[in-house]
Amino acid sequence: MTRTEAYLALNLLPKIGPVRVQRLLDFFGSPEQVLGASAKEIVRVEGFGEELAGAVADWENRIDLTRELRRVNEEELTLLTREDPLYPRLLRQIHDPPVLLYVKGKITERDANALGIVGSRHATQYGLATAKKFSFQLAYAGYTVISGLARGIDTAAHEGALASKGRTIAVIGSGHGELYPPENKALAERIASQGAVVSEFPVDRPPDKQTFPLRNRIVSGWSTGIIVVEAPTRSGSLITAQQAAEQGRTVYAVPGNIDRPSSHGCNKLIQEGAKLIMDGSEVLDDLMTLFPTQPKAPVTSESKPSAMLAGDEEKVYAVLGTTETHINDIAASTGLAMPVVSATLMKLEMKRVVRPLPGKFYVRMV
Repeated sequence: MTRTEAYLALNLLPKIGPVRVQRLLDFFGSPEQVLGASAKEIVRVEGFGEELAGAVADWENRIDLTRELRRVNEEELTLLTREDPLYPRLLRQIHDPPVLLYVKGKITERDANALGIVGSRHATQYGLATAKKFSFQLAYAGYTVISGLARGIDTAAHEGALASKGRTIAVIGSGHGELYPPENKALAERIASQGAVVSEFPVDRPPDKQTFPLRNRIVSGWSTGIIVVEAPTRSGSLITAQQAAEQGRTVYAVPGNIDRPSSHGCNKLIQEGAKLIMDGSEVLDDLMTLFPTQPKAPVTSESKPSAMLAGDEEKVYAVLGTTETHINDIAASTGLAMPVVSATLMKLEMKRVVRPLPGKFYVRMV
């Protein structure tokens, strides 16, 4: 049995959980030694009565390790244990980090710099557009965007990151073989090709009321900060924000209309001390203050702004000056369609070479 298989066996045991697994590891030293221990030895570990100790000692009859390994191969998953150097550093530091992660796609070193975006499943168009915008900006700037693949804000967050050609990770509240919601299967495949879909649950574990709160602690624990875009007063997103605060993460919230129920949760978070944000650049500025060493964006820069621009970016930058230029004039001068101009200006904003002004005017920053 390999070390990873031993961790997998511990993760499959019912009613044990990450905290008790860690106590076993602290007591016995390795997962292999845990699985080789007797019930009499295990009962000496804090939190283990005779029933639990007996279940661990009898693990070969309590789980089907061979079947789980087969399902891992069928779903083309990799397993990441706490000992793996790519296991997220911040996630490893929370009170109850997952024993292991089932990964479809690929985790990279860059994913250590991550921001979570969460919000309502029943989002408004305002919320969806805001989530996409923020996610695009942050992923384009080099951060990995993490969310939960749920309907609404989560879906918009993943789509925004994908549109920027940046990285995004979906943490799901089920096993990979029971992906939820099922209509996001195609989105999950796109995410896996450009980032990763991650679960701590056995492959065929269906979603339930317990799995989603457990999923949420991974989203918050992995992230440097959590952005709540839109949430009613009673919302799983507020639980995620609370978990983030308890884990020492920064909580950001997007304000909304005071008469809109879908904004009550975010407005309350702001009242309670969450940082009010209206643009992704504000998050980047805040993180620059907290953590001066920032992740590198996909595009490298040189001493002159024009050196890091190409194609449409170069065309748009060329028509701008130190005096304000309206977006309509930019489109007319470049001959580019308005949607292309808007997307290109956003990219230039993220590279800190263009500044937006009220009324859709823009100027060069450098």
